[in-house]
Amino acid sequence: MFRVSQFMQEVARPTPLAPRRNPPAPVVIWNLVRRCNLTCKHCYSISADKDFAGELGTGEVFSVMDDLKRFRVPVLILSGGEPLLRPDIFDIARRAKVMGFYVALSSNGTLITEENIADIAACDFDYVGVSLDGMPAIHDRFRRMAGAFQKSAAGIRLCRDLGVKVGVRFTLTRDNAADLPALLQWVEDEGVDRFYLSHLNYAGRGNKNRGDDAHLRMTREAMDLLFDTVWKMTQRGMTKEFTTGNNDADGVYFLFWVRRHFPELEAHVRAKLAQWGGNSSGVNVANIDNLGNVHPDTMWWHHNLGNVRDRPFSEIWQDVSDPLMAGLKASPRQVKGRCGGCRYFDVCGGNTRVRAQQLTGDPWQEDPACYLTDEEIGVAEGERLQVRPWTRLEVAA
Repeated sequence: MFRVSQFMQEVARPTPLAPRRNPPAPVVIWNLVRRCNLTCKHCYSISADKDFAGELGTGEVFSVMDDLKRFRVPVLILSGGEPLLRPDIFDIARRAKVMGFYVALSSNGTLITEENIADIAACDFDYVGVSLDGMPAIHDRFRRMAGAFQKSAAGIRLCRDLGVKVGVRFTLTRDNAADLPALLQWVEDEGVDRFYLSHLNYAGRGNKNRGDDAHLRMTREAMDLLFDTVWKMTQRGMTKEFTTGNNDADGVYFLFWVRRHFPELEAHVRAKLAQWGGNSSGVNVANIDNLGNVHPDTMWWHHNLGNVRDRPFSEIWQDVSDPLMAGLKASPRQVKGRCGGCRYFDVCGGNTRVRAQQLTGDPWQEDPACYLTDEEIGVAEGERLQVRPWTRLEVAA
């Protein structure tokens, strides 16, 4: 995750470069349930409105939480599917808070209602994230439900009005990029605390719809808009949080923004960005799915590292006998193509490995969604990996 607001503060009020402090254990994104009332176009878990067999029971979840706490995991992000469809979600959340975790709820927002908002507030979530894919028409089309935007917006307002920190998550594709300016304005007008822009990653339905990945120029335009918006808010003293994810080239592109607007701060920001280091899948970010399978992050559901029913998460996470985990934990990672020759490798860490794996079968190939030019990153001009739209194969009866 690239914390845009944090780095904008470094532009506004530079701070000394302090020693890097690595977290004691990864942030765990936990897909507690796969059931969802929506069938979103880019869903990485390919959820549906039905029960899925074999999901962890309440007691099993509590046992895993005990291991996570001993392992010093600092953050639990409770996700789905739609986590509010899990009957014990509030029991899990309350226990997690008592244990001292930072606890976030990741929801589509349509099920945050007058009937359960008091329970949500009582859980004292550190953050509630709600996904919006644009303004009403586009969002409803992505979510495949008429009125989905209005329901999610109502849920956001309920959280806001009770003092629950709430944010909007937006996944950028070429089909909704035009709605980004209006959505950023909506976030400001509604007093939303946080905005997270996610680049499309090739997992689940996101892989099937990878032909919708925003064109490279469109991605640059979206990031220009985001950086300019955050800078204006920073100048006005606003404290909203803006972050991006699933494309660590954002850190490098931010450096280019600093170079254009504040060239005297480029070296300072470059040092801060290198300290951040870019992609941390398999290192500082982990995922547990609804069946207890552990993955390097949420976009690696097709690659299991082990199951918490068989071994504690703490053991699975430290096991580098799996070649993928060994490669992700290597410092520096051994990547190929444009990524391997990039002069800003120390900033982005080679970006997201799952896109290369999905496109080529090799997780160490260059990331096809890097939107920086060969000239910008200092590599010889050559043929780039091309993203081709996914098409459904017709199977003969």
